[in-house]
Amino acid sequence: MSDIKTRKVAAKIREEIGTLILRGIIKDPRVTSELSVTEVDVAKDTSTAKVYISSFGTERNLTAGVEALNHAAGFIQSRLAKTLQTRNTPKLRFFDDHSIEYGTDMIQKLKELDS
Repeated sequence: MSDIKTRKVAAKIREEIGTLILRGIIKDPRVTSELSVTEVDVAKDTSTAKVYISSFGTERNLTAGVEALNHAAGFIQSRLAKTLQTRNTPKLRFFDDHSIEYGTDMIQKLKELDS
């Protein structure tokens, strides 16, 4: 599959998973609206996708949320199968990403320097 198509699939996966999280369609209480999909890496053959999740909440909430999303991966894949226009739906794996936390820490440090 071409690089452009792979990026389009990744963008669609990111959008769909974000919508599932925000609308509360995933019924696990550990999956809250504090979670955010930061990046999706799809394999060239679209057999697998790594989904990186970050949180505006605590580290504990992020870890629990990623665990819950990995548990619900089959449900999420079935929802993606209805919207993706690919031959196969990628097998999803979720990983925690600390980029939001890192960004807020950097903003805080910049504010301290400015004072």
